Amino acid sequence: MKYFLSIDQGTTSTRSILFNSNGTVANSHQIDITQYFPDNNSVEHDPKEIIDSVTSCTKNVVKDINNNEIVSIGITNQRETTLAWSKSTGKPFYNAIVWQDTRTQNICDELNADKDLSDLFMKTGLPVSTYFSLSKILWLIRNVPDIKKSLEEDVCFGTIDSWLIYNLTGNFYTDVTNASRTLLYDLYDMEWCSDLLEKLDIPINSLPQVKPSFSNFGEMKEIIPGVPVTAILGDQQAALFGQNCINKGDVKNTYGTGCFALTNTGKETVKSNNGLLTTIAYQKEGEDPMFALEGSVPIAGAAVQWLRDNLNIIDKSEDIESLAMLEKDNGDVYFVPAFSGLFSPHWDETARGSLFGLTRFSNKSHMARAVIESVAFQTYELLECMEKDLDTDFESLKVDGGMVANNLLMQFQSDILDKSIHSQEINEITALGVGVASYLYVMDLPLSSMGNYITSSKTWNPNMSNETRNNSLKSWYKAIEKAKNWL
Repeated sequence: MKYFLSIDQGTTSTRSILFNSNGTVANSHQIDITQYFPDNNSVEHDPKEIIDSVTSCTKNVVKDINNNEIVSIGITNQRETTLAWSKSTGKPFYNAIVWQDTRTQNICDELNADKDLSDLFMKTGLPVSTYFSLSKILWLIRNVPDIKKSLEEDVCFGTIDSWLIYNLTGNFYTDVTNASRTLLYDLYDMEWCSDLLEKLDIPINSLPQVKPSFSNFGEMKEIIPGVPVTAILGDQQAALFGQNCINKGDVKNTYGTGCFALTNTGKETVKSNNGLLTTIAYQKEGEDPMFALEGSVPIAGAAVQWLRDNLNIIDKSEDIESLAMLEKDNGDVYFVPAFSGLFSPHWDETARGSLFGLTRFSNKSHMARAVIESVAFQTYELLECMEKDLDTDFESLKVDGGMVANNLLMQFQSDILDKSIHSQEINEITALGVGVASYLYVMDLPLSSMGNYITSSKTWNPNMSNETRNNSLKSWYKAIEKAKNWL
């Protein structure tokens, strides 16, 4: 039997999954990642904890397998999270600054105010936002003396995939999907934007070499020495590929810490007129890249964690569904989870989390239902914008991520979208996608073979009147507007 390994380094946990060549899970192991909140605006991870968790998870899942039976490794990762480390020692200069972190808003304001940069940023497909890596890099340069002192000769800046590749193989690489989330990558020339780097005094040699998503990134030095890493995909692109969205117009939504909808736009970049992002879906070595439109919202499952950890309304995340089911509806309570501002399609960094419609009648079950429904409302907005940009009407939506287990959410999602929703038999689509990609590359198989590894599991169909749907959406949009401009 042959196997392929997936390393899935996410925002809240690290997971390694060993699949056999048929795509069946042979073994898996998961470790939670500590979240550090130095202040109201900052979110950090410990880089050493991240690599240690990857090492531990990987050792655990391959301990009973012969190395020569494992043919490939795929890595998928939380995107935009950025760190800096020393080329000479390999040690990080500072904690990783997580994609949810908003401490760099003043830097983004500076960048937006410089009109000479606006045309260069357009090449990246992204708006200027704290979400992306650039402002985090500039913050590190300005605030960490050791980085500023040795910037030209001893600093590596990278997203999590680069940090893992550096530690596992000794190489300094990233792939096109992660590079496309930095606000420094030219989607049209498919290279680092040298003019932008020069204007911002970021040495190009401090950034990793960019390779196609499906190519050889080097062999693992330890644990399973000699086994090559042959696929890297940012987590949402891994989910897109894992859902077999390899044709133009295919669309998926992932319900994790945040909520991310992507639709494949083929070999052309589509500029959004409705607040979406133009990004790279994936690229196979020797072939043209495939692009996507993406809608990103930072808080989905994280809002459930907030109910659990901050308010202690539930003991376990999965308890939210049974609590919400104690009421027949939301009691006209609406929750806007703008803890880090609003991302797609609003891009309002001044918005903050808000709860509207409370009366003496309102209780924690109404609040739980409002949190669940906020995820579906945000997804509705993303798909509505995609349909406008592409002048199309999606018939259905493929879904994955931890929150798909919440039947109440999935049914409400189908109802509010007025579309059928389809999940897969295996919910770890992100890990499966990048793992299969690595295997297909090594075995020289066509990307269309991805479809052989997934089986549709469950379908939800809409069961809501147009009047109820329209009234709910009207209230949601009212809540969104009231949450804006808080700061």
